[in-house]
Amino acid sequence: MDKNGLLESVKLLAREAGAAIMDIYQRPDFNVVDKSDHSPLTDADQASNQIICDGLMRLFPKFPIISEENRETPYEERKTYEYCWLVDPLDGTKEFIRRNGDFTVNIALVKGQSLEMGVVFIPATEELYWAWRGMGAFWELGGIVRPLKTASFRLTDAGLGVVASRSHMTPETETFISSLNQPSLLSRGSALKFLLLAKGEAHLYPRLAPTMEWDTGAAQMILEEAGGSVLEAETQQPLLYNKPNLLNPHFIAFGGMNAS
Repeated sequence: MDKNGLLESVKLLAREAGAAIMDIYQRPDFNVVDKSDHSPLTDADQASNQIICDGLMRLFPKFPIISEENRETPYEERKTYEYCWLVDPLDGTKEFIRRNGDFTVNIALVKGQSLEMGVVFIPATEELYWAWRGMGAFWELGGIVRPLKTASFRLTDAGLGVVASRSHMTPETETFISSLNQPSLLSRGSALKFLLLAKGEAHLYPRLAPTMEWDTGAAQMILEEAGGSVLEAETQQPLLYNKPNLLNPHFIAFGGMNAS
C-alpha cells in the first residue's frame, strides 16, 4: 500500500468536499430535512458525501465505504472487510445550520477493527489535520505544517481544560466534569473537541452520550498519534470499529494524561 499516495488523495478529497460545503453554507438558505433518527440532513451533507464516496470508489475500489449518509451494510458482510473507509461527510450538521463554523469533514481508514489513518478538515477555517498509525499527527494551516502534541497532565491537576459538546451535554457528563478540580469548560461542536486535545489546548473530552463510529474514527486516530487516547468509560479499553453495532459506547478522550 502506498501510504503517502493514499493519504494525499484523501486530503484532496476532504478539501474538495469542504469547498462544496462552504458553497452551500454561504447561500442565503439551504434545504434541511429530518432523517429517520430525527437528526438533520442538509444539501451540504449530501454534496460532501457524493464527492467523498465517488472519489474513494474511483481511487480505491477494493475498500468498502461505511458512511453516515449511505445505507448501512449488514454486519454479516461488513465483518469480512480487511480494510474499509469510515466517513462522516459533515460532522456537526446542527452547528452548520447554526452557522457557527464548528463542523468538519471526517475520513478514516479502518483495518480489521482498528484505526489505520484519519483525516479531518475544517471547511470554515481551511485547517487540515491528519495521522497515520505509527507516523505521527499533523496540522496544516496557510500552507504551514506543524506536528501535533498533546499537553501532559494528571487527572488531579487543577484547572484542566475540558471540552464538551454544544448540542449533547448530559447529566452524566456534568457529573464527571464536577468531579474534577476547578475545571475550565470549553464548548465546541463536532470533531473539533478531539483536535483541541491533539493540539494541547485542552486535556479531556468526556462523551457520556451516544455517538457513531463515523463521528469519532478520524479524529481519534489523530489524537492517538498526537499522544492521547480514547477509552470506553466503563472498561477503559480503546474504542473498536466496524463492530456489529456501529453505535459507540460512552467514552472519555484524554490528552497526554500522566498516570503517576
